[in-house]
Order: sequence, then C-alpha cells, then structure tokens
Amino acid sequence: MSDLLASIQSPHDLRKLPREQLKPLAKELREFLLDSVSRTGGHLSSNLGTVELTVALHYVFNTPEDRIVWDVGHQTYPHKILTGRRDRMPTLRQLDGLSGFPRRDESEYDTFGTAHSSTSISAALGMAAAARQKGEQRHSIAVIGDGAMTAGMAFEALNNAGVEDNIRLLVILNDNDMSISPPVGALNRYLAQLMSGQFYAAAKQVGKSVLKNAPPLLNLARRIEQGAKGIVVPGTLFEKFGFNYVGPIDGHDLDSLIPTLENLRQLEGPQFLHVVTRKGQGYSLAEADPIAYHGPGKFDPAVGLQKPATPPKPTFTQIFGTWLCDMAEQDPRLVGITPAMREGSGMVEFHKRFPERYYDVGIAEQHAVTFAAGMACEGLKPVVAIYSTFLQRAYDQLIHDVALQNLPVVFALDRAGLVGADGATHAGNYDIAFTRCIPNMSVACPADEAECRQLLSTAYEQDHPVTVRYPRGTGAGVTPAASLEGLPFGKGEIRRQGQGGVAMLVFGSLLYPALQAAEQLDATVVNMRWAKPLDEALLLQVAGSHAQLVTIEDGCIMGGAGSAVLEVLEAHQIERQVLQLGLPDSFIEHGDPARLYQMQGLDADGIAASIRKRFAA
Repeated sequence: MSDLLASIQSPHDLRKLPREQLKPLAKELREFLLDSVSRTGGHLSSNLGTVELTVALHYVFNTPEDRIVWDVGHQTYPHKILTGRRDRMPTLRQLDGLSGFPRRDESEYDTFGTAHSSTSISAALGMAAAARQKGEQRHSIAVIGDGAMTAGMAFEALNNAGVEDNIRLLVILNDNDMSISPPVGALNRYLAQLMSGQFYAAAKQVGKSVLKNAPPLLNLARRIEQGAKGIVVPGTLFEKFGFNYVGPIDGHDLDSLIPTLENLRQLEGPQFLHVVTRKGQGYSLAEADPIAYHGPGKFDPAVGLQKPATPPKPTFTQIFGTWLCDMAEQDPRLVGITPAMREGSGMVEFHKRFPERYYDVGIAEQHAVTFAAGMACEGLKPVVAIYSTFLQRAYDQLIHDVALQNLPVVFALDRAGLVGADGATHAGNYDIAFTRCIPNMSVACPADEAECRQLLSTAYEQDHPVTVRYPRGTGAGVTPAASLEGLPFGKGEIRRQGQGGVAMLVFGSLLYPALQAAEQLDATVVNMRWAKPLDEALLLQVAGSHAQLVTIEDGCIMGGAGSAVLEVLEAHQIERQVLQLGLPDSFIEHGDPARLYQMQGLDADGIAASIRKRFAA
C-alpha cells in the first residue's frame, strides 16, 4: 500500500488532495481492493467497477453530512476502504468482522442498510424529503445498478420523486451490465438503447471533438449532446418521470465525473446521472468473466480462479438443478421461473436444455409469483426457484394469488437457514413460520441431498402450492437416486429408536447433528420431513412413548415447526415437556455457518447440552 492511500483515513482526508492526485489514488485503491478480496473472498467484479465513482462521490460531496445510499451494496468495498475501515478489510464477511454490505451500525458513512435490490431511490428520497422538512441543505444520493433499475420498486420511487421540485436528490445509474443473471425484459431493452451503445459513443465523440480545441465551447457541446440525445431517444424515460437527466458519461473518467457531480450539486430538484462503468475494471480476468468473479472465494490474483483438483460434493442447488432438468424431460407441462437468479438457483443447464420453458422475469419477485399463478391457472406446472430471503418480498402474492386460489406452484427455496458470509440480510430464517400459517400451503424440509430430490418430486405431484426448503452449500453427502420417485406426502420416519425418555423431532438438515447428539443420550430421533402438514399420527405415536420431546429446526423458533408441534399436542390435550431448539428472536450476523450454528447451540454437542440442561433429573 502506498503512502497516498495510507494517508486517507476518511473522506475529509480525500477532499484535501489536489485533483491531480485522484487518478493515482484510484489506481492504488483498485490494487488494494484486488489484493484484499483475493485474501478474504467476497464480491469483486462490481467493486472493481465503482472505484472512480466512489472516489468522485466522496471528493465532491460532504459525506457523511450528505447521504449516499448504495443499492444492494455489492459495490461498497471502495466506500468502506475510504471511510476509515481499510485496516479492517482482512475481516470482511467473517465473524465479528466487516459486513459485506452497508450497515448503519458499522459506520456513520453507511447511511442506510442494504443487501436486497432496488431500495436505494426510495430510501434516498425519504432522506431528501426529511432534510427539506427539517430545513437542512444536505444532499441525498442513490447509487443504483442497471439490473436493480428494472425492478418495480425503483420505478415506484422515481414516480414519487419526479413531482418533488424542491429537494436535493441525485440518482446515479451505475450502468455496468452487471446483473448476476443477464438483464431481461422490454424495459431493459429500452434502457439499453437509452444508456449505452451508439448514442453513448457518439455523444462522447461529440464532446471530445468540440472541447479538444475550444474549451470555451462547453455550452455548445452540451447543446449538441442534448440534440443528439433527442434524435436517438425523443424524451428520455427519466425526463418523463420529472428528473433532469445527464449523461451518459464514462464512470472511470475522473475528469468527467468530478465536474459533472460538482455541477449537479448546485441544482435543485431531482437529478439523474447516468454513468457507464465496466465490471471487473482493471483486472483482466474479471473483465473477461465478471460473473465468475462476482463473489469468488479466496484466490491468487496472479493466476485467477482455479478448478479444484477433485470435484466437490454436489450442492443442494445443484441437486435442484439436476432434478429440474430430469422432471422437465418427463413432464412437458413443467416451466422454470427465476427472479434474476439463474446462476444462484442452479438453472443454467435448464435454460440451455429447455429455453422455451425457462422464464427469467428480472428482479421482480412479486411478479414472479403471480406470473407463476397465471401459468398454473392454464394447466402448466410452474417451479419458482427463489431464495428464502427473497420470497419475503412476494408475501402478498404468495397468499392472494397462489394460496387463496390453491394453485399447484412449487417453490424451491434455496438458502434456507443461516447462509454464512452474507449475514442477516440473506438468511432464510423465517420461511417455515411465514408459509405454514397460509391455508393450502405445504412445507417440506429435506434432511439431505437424496431427500431433497425426492421431496421435490413429491411437491411436484401435488395439486396445491408447496415449498421445498434447503440450505446453501452441501449437506451430509447422501447421493440421490436417479429416479424421480417421491416420498409419502406429509409423512416422516423414525430414524433412530432410543431407550431413553427423550425424542427429537427434527425438521431439515439438522437431522445429522441431532443423530450424533442422540448417540450421547440414547434418544429417539424422528425425521419429520414436513413442517406442514405435520405427520400427526407419527407425532402422537412418539409422544405416547416419550415423556420429553425436543423440536429442532434451522429456522426461527417463534411460529416455526416447533410451534406447530405444540399446537398439535394442545389440540389433543397431551401434556409433555417440550424443548424447542432453533434460531432465536434476533438477527444473526455473518460468519462461517458451522460456527454460527455452534454458537446457537445447534451442533451435536450444543443439542446434547441443551437437552441435558432442560431435562436434568
């Protein structure tokens, strides 16, 4: 690290630098970023693309008095480095270390917590309106990517903001073509025409040719550029929303960024700046394959990402992807739907093999669910692949459009339970609680990879909505059968018959640490498989022969599967000592998942210790 970057402890230090030192600072920042992320893992491509933009924003605006809201937050590592957290970057996404996303409790420069997409404009508009109401002159800036811009919430915010004349709001569109999955939809096509390509190149050339020899003709150049924009796109979308649209400009050119931001800082009303950046900028391997370097683990920057010598165990995501293709081969009614998470949800192969039955609906979880409902009404069999944490965004649609009409939609809920480095924003802790309370919904909790495939088949066979929840990464390593045969609907199994008075009722992948704990206690272990419907006959059988029951789940205790067990016992007026183990009524931060589960007492030793403590003679 050079003396220049080392001298920056806060944006106040950055703003003291002469402008000619900003380019070498940006170069050093990019080198530091690459070295840091290669040691810790984390999001890389998006961060390499925002180095100059981050420098320019903190240089021009008086942060933290002026508020910057970073949409999603994948791109905030340069921001963290420049705002006093450079020395803590080795702790990124690790237990008790820096978050991979903005957090209000981490820094005063993190003005709004983000991790889900398309929230920035709404939040920044709220801040701008609050400043106006309080008589403050500070600015509010939303930085949003082109993928997030296609989501409905972003346009709801634009629609609201465009009628507010006397606010200091700047929306910066970071146009880097960097959705995790390729951007889709008619709106994206329009935005692509508006934002990039020939118009951008032509406008840039016009500016260069005019200004090259005659700097005083800046105003003329601007008029020419605006005229060119009008020819290509008569009345841009953002101007129709009431914004003053400026751009596009090169997001890596500090000589363009800084004067433009300085000019916009002087203006009242909603402003819209369009910057074009390159994902992976400055690291050729990431530029060539930005998706591979979107969220890499540790790697050697000199050689880049390498395939492991021995193939790793298949993940639950891969198990789902294989099942989806196999079932589609068998049933032509199957359609696969994803809200912009093709890679993350394991649908790349399905897209290749069945392109006419693959639907990426963009970052639009609400639409994804209702779209699936419409298909189900017409006799198709939709499978919606969605992270547990993102299904939260479509809760009304789940109830009103799917469950109320009792439509046969399968929800493949990836990332159930704790997710590790992404932390509380991405944890799938609540899906059992918020889905089991919905009439007509069923909830399957496979214990391992083999059960995951089988229960997906069982879910697909039903004539009503079913969720199948499974964790991130690998499980116990149980190889699935090649067949598409399912398991009995709503039925569990006794996995271990103990001789003591304790029976563990396990929902999901915590079955395996529970079995280890049972060896210490000689306890019975029941693999419940379904949180809804509960296997009441099996539950009553076990309750009849055991005085103490323990429910175990990788979801929230409040309202979860354990609560369902208590409801059944109460309905049958059965009194038993019941211990509920699961995730507490608190948000659990980022870290290694195994360590996090251990801290919650959900590893084998922790389960055994909790049982001994609760049922001590």
